[in-house]
Amino acid sequence: MSLKDWIQKGRELGASDLHLEPGTPLVVRVRGDLAAVGEPIPAQRIMQSARELLGREAWGQFLERGSADVALAAGGMRCRMSLFRTVRGIAMAVRLLAPSVKNLRACNLHADLHKLIEAESGLAVISGPTGCGKSTTLAALIEEINTSRARNIITLESPLEYLFTNRRSFIRQREIPTHSPTFEQAVIDALRENPDVLVISEMRTPEVIRLTLNAAETGHLVLATMHSASCGEALSRICMSFPAEIQGSIRAQLADALVGVVCQRLDFLPAHHLRVPRCEVLLASSAAKGTLRAGQFSQIPNVILSGGEEGMWTFDRYQRWMEQKTDWVRPAPTRSPSEEITAVVNVPKAPPPRASVNAAQVLAKDGASEQPTEISIDEDIDPNELAELARKVEERTR
Repeated sequence: MSLKDWIQKGRELGASDLHLEPGTPLVVRVRGDLAAVGEPIPAQRIMQSARELLGREAWGQFLERGSADVALAAGGMRCRMSLFRTVRGIAMAVRLLAPSVKNLRACNLHADLHKLIEAESGLAVISGPTGCGKSTTLAALIEEINTSRARNIITLESPLEYLFTNRRSFIRQREIPTHSPTFEQAVIDALRENPDVLVISEMRTPEVIRLTLNAAETGHLVLATMHSASCGEALSRICMSFPAEIQGSIRAQLADALVGVVCQRLDFLPAHHLRVPRCEVLLASSAAKGTLRAGQFSQIPNVILSGGEEGMWTFDRYQRWMEQKTDWVRPAPTRSPSEEITAVVNVPKAPPPRASVNAAQVLAKDGASEQPTEISIDEDIDPNELAELARKVEERTR
């Protein structure tokens, strides 16, 4: 199988991720659970796919660094891939993205998330653990702007995941390091490119966070993602990225620029056979800004709890909304995981089956009863013996 075939197999099974490593079968993540499919993959096959994927120049960089990130369309699906070296050889982790960009409703998100893009300037943060759908939610917010307003949108991503089509907005997508060497340089350059909306795929370093806050303060709407378990933790991580002596000024700067924070998780709904995001939403109310300026991050959950009428959501309240919701948007139908998926990673090769003839109407010798009989025949049986056996069976069934 080729990389395209592996991706197609994952798509048919409804997988969100694929894992490939020499000596093990294809491992898929379906509804959050890992399972193995098929036979172990030879190391040479994965190496060949990796070399074809990266090309000569990037292959040399991969051998030197030991890892590489790339995004592409393969098997009719947009994918984000991470290539890395392990004790068994070259491995791949593949994230299967949605075939097209969806809006908030198509992503089964609450309409209150639209408040994050109603401001003309400021910072909106999409947070959550790895694999919770942050990139999909971010793409949905961009698409909401794209279909409703004429804006110049610049995205800075590593790697490029979703590809947008210009509708009412003009979207320019830049990949790091393909189109700019670093996020820091890309943000500085973007501020000279007349953006209305600046999208930063991940705030990774204090310098990127500082430049992001500056961009949000100077009249741009900035959408960014980061890893966190709650809205309060996301704000705390932003502030704690800086030295203690300037954290007070950073909190004040963040409070002035903040539009809102969304923290999401993915839940599986057995009744609907869907994985959907469950969100915590913090909006920049006066109470939220005051709490942030004081550095009282532990009080953020109370601010969210009391801000329901302003469009804020706790995880528990959002779950109650999910339980009452009935108009779920379902993805395109795919093949359900079947018996070919096994939880065992190293699947032994089964011995070839023995040929058999089912003589269901063979009578017992005494003719008193009719019992189904199965006759097993070795594959290397002599043809003459097989013909003689068939003649005897025919005589007994007359």
